[in-house]
Amino acid sequence: MEDLKVFISSVQTEFSVERKQLYDYIQHDALLGQFFTPFIFEKLPAVDIAAPQAYLKEAAECDIYLGLFGAKYGNEDALGVSPTEREYDEATKNFRYRMAFVKRSQNRDEKQQTFITKVEKDVVRRSFADYDELKTAVYASLVRYLESKEIIRKFPFDATIHHSAGIECIDVGKLRLFVTKAKEKRNYPLSIENGKEAILRSLNLMADNGRLTNSALLLFAKDPQMYFRPSEVKCAQFYGTKVEKPAPFYQVFQGDIFQLVDQAKAFVMSHIDAWVGDHSSDNNMEYEIPVKAVHEALVNAIVHRDYTRNSSVQVMLFKDRLEIWNPGQLPYGLTPAKLSGKHSSEPTNPILAHPVYLAGYIERLGTGTNDMIDACVGKGLRKPEFIQEEDFCTIIWRRDKVNDKVNDKVKRVQLTTNQRIVYLFIKEFDKVNDKVNDKVNDKVKPTTSYIAKMTHLSYPTVQRIISFLVDNGLVHREGSDKTGYWVANK
Repeated sequence: MEDLKVFISSVQTEFSVERKQLYDYIQHDALLGQFFTPFIFEKLPAVDIAAPQAYLKEAAECDIYLGLFGAKYGNEDALGVSPTEREYDEATKNFRYRMAFVKRSQNRDEKQQTFITKVEKDVVRRSFADYDELKTAVYASLVRYLESKEIIRKFPFDATIHHSAGIECIDVGKLRLFVTKAKEKRNYPLSIENGKEAILRSLNLMADNGRLTNSALLLFAKDPQMYFRPSEVKCAQFYGTKVEKPAPFYQVFQGDIFQLVDQAKAFVMSHIDAWVGDHSSDNNMEYEIPVKAVHEALVNAIVHRDYTRNSSVQVMLFKDRLEIWNPGQLPYGLTPAKLSGKHSSEPTNPILAHPVYLAGYIERLGTGTNDMIDACVGKGLRKPEFIQEEDFCTIIWRRDKVNDKVNDKVKRVQLTTNQRIVYLFIKEFDKVNDKVNDKVNDKVKPTTSYIAKMTHLSYPTVQRIISFLVDNGLVHREGSDKTGYWVANK
């Protein structure tokens, strides 16, 4: 079949950069490039025809009209109509398939707002704040166009519509937590009051017919593993340098994408060496492996894995290293060696990755592996390694305990796993309480008995640990002996 022509329409001066980026992206994307040929006027060779007529001719003959609408209406002709609106009308008159992408703006021209309102009556539009959001939305829309025309019969996994799950499977509490984080981290415009459907559609997680994508379930389902069992994460610790059974610590984590990252990170951080330094800041916990490096490696493994495979992400902590394995291959053209230098961001699952970015778990500039390397090298550790075999592996090297020299200028208290669990529970109590319950009960305080209940440690064990923490100046009691509770020292 012939390529499908995508006519990109916008006010050229306002979207000069985005037009060229979209043109190159559609042309060179491994999937989209097989089916679509983008058109922008900047690439049109010189012809003996007036510019307005050339625009309208292309709009009338295209397969897909792709409109970018921002704050500006554009130059008006003698009748007061902009070229962008003329092109839209021409595409409409000739029954072209239309897609609308509206950039969020607080200072929109009045005529532009009127034009957008007109468009919204005809087609479902998507909103965006920057090029990364635009690219994700365009990708989803073009892939769904191919599926609707039965040109392709299967979406990429993250964009595929699930065959049975409905909106009732979505956990409103998870959506509420997401929009709170996304608003704080990336100025996400919607709130839970806009409704589940509006939020999911804004993230390209729900089709126009109301059906959910696989990504929606991985991110916000009440029980994601009901639909995708292999999405769980398996964590194990070994005392030596190789896999030897039985593993002293082994745990399988389930939940949504955010929960999997948080749980796996907590497993790793609770099984490596850590110290509490001086109390000059709130961030006084120091780990032998930087938290940032562990976080980046886990997010990469969980978000960018191949979800069509029946294997799970595996996190293995050895005496000398941390290995994180995930099913899947690097994107075409990207090699393990390139991950150590400047490289483009080409997520395996762009629809899935976008909400994770909005929540502040990842960046979109291809800097994750570089940040991981910088954090480890800055800590005096060996440079992380990346291996591509049948699966992909990230290796983060642990501290050389023989040659490591503790900085004598800083008082450090090394904690056991249980001591660290209790200390962090007290230190992070308010944050944890906010996550567990939207309406925090002011009467709930981290008493010894409450800590024992929440950490699943015995009461005598917690008593001994708190005595140790008090003796080392890490926590103190507030209130009377009977009603007192524990607070971390600043």
